[in-house]
Amino acid sequence: MTAESFEYHEKNRPLFTDLTAEDDDSGITEIESLCINCEKSGVTRLLLTKIPFYKDVIISSFNCDHCGNSNSDIQPGGMVQEHGIKITVAINSEADLNRQVVKMDTATVKIPEIDLEVPAHTQSGTLTTIEGILERAITGLEQEQPIRYAMDEDLARKIEKTIEKLKSYRKGNETFTLILDDPSGNSFVQNLLAPANDPRTSVVQYARSLEQNKLLALVADDEHEEDGEEGEAPPLEPDNLKDEVLSFKTNCPNCSAPADTNMKVVDIPYFKDVIIMATTCDACGHRTNEVKAGTGMSPKGTRITLHLTDPSDLSRDVLKSETCSLEIPELELIAEMGTLGGRFTTLEGLLTNVKEQLESNNPFTMGDSATPDYTSKMARFVRDLDTVIRGERLNVHIVLDDPVGNSYLQNVYAPDPDPEMESVTYERSFQQNEDLGLNDMNTESYAEAPSS
Repeated sequence: MTAESFEYHEKNRPLFTDLTAEDDDSGITEIESLCINCEKSGVTRLLLTKIPFYKDVIISSFNCDHCGNSNSDIQPGGMVQEHGIKITVAINSEADLNRQVVKMDTATVKIPEIDLEVPAHTQSGTLTTIEGILERAITGLEQEQPIRYAMDEDLARKIEKTIEKLKSYRKGNETFTLILDDPSGNSFVQNLLAPANDPRTSVVQYARSLEQNKLLALVADDEHEEDGEEGEAPPLEPDNLKDEVLSFKTNCPNCSAPADTNMKVVDIPYFKDVIIMATTCDACGHRTNEVKAGTGMSPKGTRITLHLTDPSDLSRDVLKSETCSLEIPELELIAEMGTLGGRFTTLEGLLTNVKEQLESNNPFTMGDSATPDYTSKMARFVRDLDTVIRGERLNVHIVLDDPVGNSYLQNVYAPDPDPEMESVTYERSFQQNEDLGLNDMNTESYAEAPSS
């Protein structure tokens, strides 16, 4: 390879690369670092890679040849997410123990059956499996057992029972529930049935509390709930926003460089106002767009079902809010709430986004991480989805289910009813209200002190 070609390759190589089983160190960066154990020089290796159906991560490992000290860590390649995430997984088989897990140091691990909790910031971030989490918990509890037997034998015996339970879970002899709660929103548990919905996994996004924001260093330690900025300008009326594009400063979600976000209120006929936000980074060229509802939360949910009978149906406008789920029963596709985010596009564009997420950045379909069943199943599903996108496969149903009623699918016969589309409103279930944080919301007399 000539010097010119090598320089071109290095310049155009992506920052985050796919993780494969090939013996290739081109994506690994080595940095000389100080060993905190012997205070001599060691080596830190950094690998920037991608995890399918998740995001970019930075895997680091340190090794000292002088004293043998070593450690590893994993950090998100992006920023702290807008919401925290709580992942609940029912472990029923040995296959569940092999689920890939990205556990950040901000995440708390719980196993409610034995009242076990591994608090946040007590372990470094790691890329492991469910079995690896159990093994790490067992090792941590066993380390201090000799001291506990000498100081408090009753406590040591109780912990010994917990260790035995964990070992039984690790062998797959018993079923249990694992909860991963990460206020930063950057932890992840693999869906074994992707792209279909996993009935044994529940993913809930939530708004962080003030204390959680303090732990993540997002707000000052002395800030209080009642604190507010003095001299704030009154909010602009929605009618004034429709005639102009507003711009505000932010950081690029890809490289964290300063960038501008443009925002505009758009009135969708026969629906409601929505807010479209677009961010373009001049530093790395990254572009994102997001759609938010411009009105309040509807009292009822909405389920829209379109019977796809003609290729022209793919050009219908679609507003998918971040709380909306997408389903194609004929393909066994279910994209749960929070997947793909909020989007204002066409039906073809929405399905193309799903296909791109399945095809790109998926190292689990290559190398040692791939299994023949998983790879063939994913390839077959992508081919079936592609036939729908190209309009070759019709007579399928597109279902948009939004519990807050902020999603929309264009009615080409408006204002008359669409014979191929059905829109149904329904009362939200208790679990849906719980996921949306509505069950504990108090909008009346919230400032009054509780009665004795």
